[in-house]
Amino acid sequence: MTPREVPLFIDGQWRMTPDTLPVIDPATEDVIARVAVAREGDLTDAIAAAERGFALWSRTGPADRAAVILRAAAILRAGIADIARDITLENGKPLAEAEAEVIRGCEFLEWDAGEAVRDYGRIVPSRPGIRYLVVHEPIGPVAAFSPWNFPMSQPARKIAGALAAGCSVIMKASEETPTGVLHIARALADAGLPAGVLNLVFGVPAAISTRLIPDPAIRAIAFTGSTAVGRVLTEMAGRHLKPALMELGGHAPVIVCADADPVAAGQAAARRKYRNAGQVCTSPTRFYVDRALCPAFTDAFVATAAALRVGPGAEAGVQMGPVANDRRVAELQRLTDDAVNRGARLLLGGVRLNRPGYFFPPTALADVPDGAEVFSTEPFGPLAVINAVDTLDEAIARANALPYGLAAYGFTRDAAHVERLMSGLQAGNVSINTLEASVAEVPFGGVKDSGLGREGGVEGLHHYRTVKTVSLAQP
Repeated sequence: MTPREVPLFIDGQWRMTPDTLPVIDPATEDVIARVAVAREGDLTDAIAAAERGFALWSRTGPADRAAVILRAAAILRAGIADIARDITLENGKPLAEAEAEVIRGCEFLEWDAGEAVRDYGRIVPSRPGIRYLVVHEPIGPVAAFSPWNFPMSQPARKIAGALAAGCSVIMKASEETPTGVLHIARALADAGLPAGVLNLVFGVPAAISTRLIPDPAIRAIAFTGSTAVGRVLTEMAGRHLKPALMELGGHAPVIVCADADPVAAGQAAARRKYRNAGQVCTSPTRFYVDRALCPAFTDAFVATAAALRVGPGAEAGVQMGPVANDRRVAELQRLTDDAVNRGARLLLGGVRLNRPGYFFPPTALADVPDGAEVFSTEPFGPLAVINAVDTLDEAIARANALPYGLAAYGFTRDAAHVERLMSGLQAGNVSINTLEASVAEVPFGGVKDSGLGREGGVEGLHHYRTVKTVSLAQP
């Protein structure tokens, strides 16, 4: 198959560049596309286009902005099958998961379109002769950065919030999985988004961020990715006094209380853990199970995980695809070997599958000592840790011991335990008796080393707006 070309999108026009990077099918290791690498001139053009786009889009009425975004969402929904195939080809996830991701991306667009027309300011009570008004205004052109694990829904979430607030966007999406965001750009252009309001670039990440973030035209930063990169970009944004929305790494704990149903919890946990091959920032990873329930939970978890069909995501019946790249395989092997060498029990998996593609099987470890690297490094793959605990206090303390705080989960049927989990777990998103942590209608983000700011919900547009106070006195 001849690799297809993946272009940049700048000022309403598609453009290829002389330099390209390969896009690799993780199920076969074949090069399936070449993505354009933005040069200095391309980035300069994108910044100028975003300035012009902002001047127009920020003066477009909220209802008109919402109409464009909703038309784009309808176009994307009509093309779910084609978009999902592209996502699976580049990312490896099963087609059913890719289709669900497209729907989720559309929900982000649709929700934020609704928030565009509910962007209320307020009038503050005051003494006679003067009136105080609080007005929300779009902050300006935004530089946004999205990762490879959700190549359509992650850029959709950032684009949706920025456009709904009246901002223009330069989106730097993943070079490894570039096609999902291309579909978004095409849909918005077909829906009537003016040229320059959305610009799409690919290339060398450091070169793009160091060019975009310091530029005076860029007024806000939005990033999803690792904590290490997030620190660098936050520091860079801080030097130029620009707000930075950061959705960073996670290492989500799951607490199974003494009153929970261990079999149901184990089955649900295994199904969610290996979604997207565990490459989810909210993926349940550290399981702290009441000691009396731990054998039943572990048996249910391992049996469910072992039954998952692993293979290329485009094959019928496949429930878990490959991981994204060879780097993930090597890291998962390293973390597994380190834990086993320190005394952990390997319950399932643990060795790369002997076949083409980046296939690492569902893997589970038990009795993992605290010093194992898997407790300090987010595995970001199909690797789970199951440890028994004696009390709920111990479980909460161990859940909070890491510097991460994106998502945390609990299983219980006791109202008192619900309250302790809700108040005790240090995470931006706490889910009890469900492993869902991120939907369009609620705010999403982390605490501690897991990030700054929120996306989604009524809070989703906050990052893309400024607040202006107007004091109006009678002449």
